[in-house]
Amino acid sequence: MSDLTFKQMESIRDQLLDHPVYSLMNTPDRVRIFMKHHSFAVWDFMSLLKKLQQTLTCVTVPWIPQAEPNYARFINEIVIGEETDEDGEGGYISHFELYLQAMNEVDADTKPIESLITLIQEGEDPISALNQIDMTDTVKEFVSFHIELATSGQPHEIASAFFYGREDLIPDMFTVLIKEMKQNKTDTNRLHYYLQRHIELDGDEHGPLAKQLLLYLCKEEEQKLIEADQIAKKALQARIRLWDGVIAEINEKGL
Repeated sequence: MSDLTFKQMESIRDQLLDHPVYSLMNTPDRVRIFMKHHSFAVWDFMSLLKKLQQTLTCVTVPWIPQAEPNYARFINEIVIGEETDEDGEGGYISHFELYLQAMNEVDADTKPIESLITLIQEGEDPISALNQIDMTDTVKEFVSFHIELATSGQPHEIASAFFYGREDLIPDMFTVLIKEMKQNKTDTNRLHYYLQRHIELDGDEHGPLAKQLLLYLCKEEEQKLIEADQIAKKALQARIRLWDGVIAEINEKGL
């Protein structure tokens, strides 16, 4: 990656970390709106992760060994954490279901995300289901980008969105969010636990390993590096628009 490209990426990343949405998390009503939008990002992350698991491990019968067991283990460790993490109460839970608990704790609207999942469970195509629910265009654009990437993207492109748009970004982004919510006394038990778990897991090991995985999949091929860079920028810009949509609804409702 060239110095110019790196600076462009850092600039977009800085926009995200300095986004005004965090400073607006100072009332319960605003937090509820934020969580309604963010729940879709919590959910669609799993499609990126599961596609990488399919690519790097064997999930078919008969089983065959994979070329890179170190990366297979890395992905499987993340899957364990995302699908069956410690729930803080002596049991296990997926991070998505933990987030729904946090939403219910503050009485945030779970109907849009639950409606989407119900439609998909009934056999609806994900993009078609997305267009049927009552949710903002910014959410639909965000989810569409990641679902289409997970279903049609190349492994290095998926790994790029996974690293730059999630594993590298989330610890810093959630640290800012926790700080703002603590100052305004709008954080709650389950939401704080969810955010803190991601800071701990992604910041300590997952982020650096996700970067190594991306470089491995690019194989030092210039074209793959260019494509990974393009996807990374799109993923970060999609997140900015997602946060813009939160602010737009807050303003629209006069909160």
